[in-house]
Amino acid sequence: MDYWKMQELLKLQQQASKIKKELSNIHIEAEVSWLIVTVDWELKVVKVEIEDVSILADKVKMETAILEAVNKWMKKAQEIAADRMKDVMSWMWLNLPWM
Repeated sequence: MDYWKMQELLKLQQQASKIKKELSNIHIEAEVSWLIVTVDWELKVVKVEIEDVSILADKVKMETAILEAVNKWMKKAQEIAADRMKDVMSWMWLNLPWM
């Protein structure tokens, strides 16, 4: 591998590292009816808020809300990651050393 390609790969690695650091500071909130779940970028639940305590007695509604909130969070996380990585990935696609 020549010097130029090594420099380009190093640049890509630095950009990816910078994006990872930026993402680590993001907390994503997903709200579903009376439930709010906040998750950090390491997939750790930071906070769970229940706005309507009367729902605690209804197991099915609670399970459904948790499922929907987690799925909503996952979708948001994927959108944020894709947005942050699109520049790096397009650069990588154009500049990868092909065999």
